[in-house]
Amino acid sequence: MKRLAHIIESIMMAVTFAESGEHDTAREIMRTQEEQDRIDRTKPSQRPDRTLRASAPPRL
Repeated sequence: MKRLAHIIESIMMAVTFAESGEHDTAREIMRTQEEQDRIDRTKPSQRPDRTLRASAPPRL
C-alpha cells in the first residue's frame, strides 16, 4: 500500500510541475519513478520461502 501511495504522490507532483510550466522537471520526476519501479521489480522477494506440504491421505 505504501508503494501505491508513493507512486500516486510522484504522479501528482509531476502534474503540479507540468501545470506550472516546468515540463522538464515533471519529466524528470516521472523518469525517476520509472527507474525506481524497474529496480523494485528486479529485487528478490523479501518473504521467506514457503514449503508446500501435501495433506495426509484420508484414514479408512
